[in-house]
Amino acid sequence: MSALLTGTPLVGRVAVVSGASSGMGAATAERLAELGATVVVLARRKDKLDNVVKNIESSGGTALALAVDVTDRAAVQTAADEVADRFGKADLVFNNAGVQLVSGIEELKVDDWQRQIDLNITGLMNVIAAFLPHLTTSAEQGKSSDLINTSSIAATRILEKFSIYSGTKAYISHLTRLLRVELGPKMVRVATIEPGMVDTELPDTSPTPMPPG
Repeated sequence: MSALLTGTPLVGRVAVVSGASSGMGAATAERLAELGATVVVLARRKDKLDNVVKNIESSGGTALALAVDVTDRAAVQTAADEVADRFGKADLVFNNAGVQLVSGIEELKVDDWQRQIDLNITGLMNVIAAFLPHLTTSAEQGKSSDLINTSSIAATRILEKFSIYSGTKAYISHLTRLLRVELGPKMVRVATIEPGMVDTELPDTSPTPMPPG
């Protein structure tokens, strides 16, 4: 097991975390700030984001909350422009926003299908489109540059009633592999995490909880 990072090795870096109002996004934002990064947190719920910023600032960190629906491409681009104006180009993007709505395929909950596709896929792509120029510019300047996408163990496991959610996460996992091929030579590191059962709000949105992984 690798040693836990200590100190402030991320001083000088600008990190953007989507889906940062709670759960893994909020915890990651606070950890990145603890390690020295300037952190920008994105999500729809401004009150929750403000709490994350308050926690970071009370510990001596620097953070900015931007209330953004990542399914709105123009709004995400505006956020990226604001980040550049306030702090310079982002060089670490944690693409974490997502939703889990589980149902049997024959239930035909097409609105739930679309919501997952819109947030888990389109929202993720909107963040990439807005912030990829930041990452490539940072890499060209010789800085560390990281794109991290949140997938799930559901991307590869066969789970009853998870067809749509699992499909969106499989997209993310394979996309990450493909992006690594394209962006690796440009010195942009691309990674994905595939968590199992995590104690966050995500399973609360689903009538069927995620099986432990």
